[in-house]
Amino acid sequence: MTIRYPNGKKFQQNRILSVKKNVNIKDDRFSNRGMSLEEDINETNEYYRTHNLAIIHKKPTPLQIVNVNYPKRSAAVVTEAYFKKPSTTDYNGVYQGKHIDFEAKETKNKTSFPLKNFHDHQIQHMKAVIKHGGITFVLLRFSALDEVYLMKAEDLIFYYDGQEKNRKSITKKQIEACSYHIPIGFHPRIDYLKIVDKLLSTE
Repeated sequence: MTIRYPNGKKFQQNRILSVKKNVNIKDDRFSNRGMSLEEDINETNEYYRTHNLAIIHKKPTPLQIVNVNYPKRSAAVVTEAYFKKPSTTDYNGVYQGKHIDFEAKETKNKTSFPLKNFHDHQIQHMKAVIKHGGITFVLLRFSALDEVYLMKAEDLIFYYDGQEKNRKSITKKQIEACSYHIPIGFHPRIDYLKIVDKLLSTE
């Protein structure tokens, strides 16, 4: 099967994808960064759902199927597909009647977080969520330090828009000053709802 990115470059994958009804394709583009954070968040969200605390899910990566073969009437084999560019953030759902919307990012840097990790469509989506009264933020992990912070979208937007002044990153000190540190736990792993409670209490 051939999968291509929006720029036409082939996506390398070491397994054949064959499906009967639905096509589930794992996006390995970011397998070297963010996977542990993603797994922790997915586990946390499952804990929230199991304990009826919140309904929050990771959005699947949009996929455009180009070619499909039908070797059998009961089966379909996708032979070529493209990953579409996501238009929003990674996670959304509902908590205490509020729309929750956030992105998760990770860096190996110890002293700063590169702004290139964020994309304009994500920033614009966050601005729209804020406009409509939703709760939106980013979870940032410094992987070398195993530290996770919740930064409100308003603060991220402030620094992101500052790139016009040659700002390329947010220093860790700046993140510590305006964000909330989330200790890594066991169950749930990253209990970000505790911070969301604080955000709701200040509204």
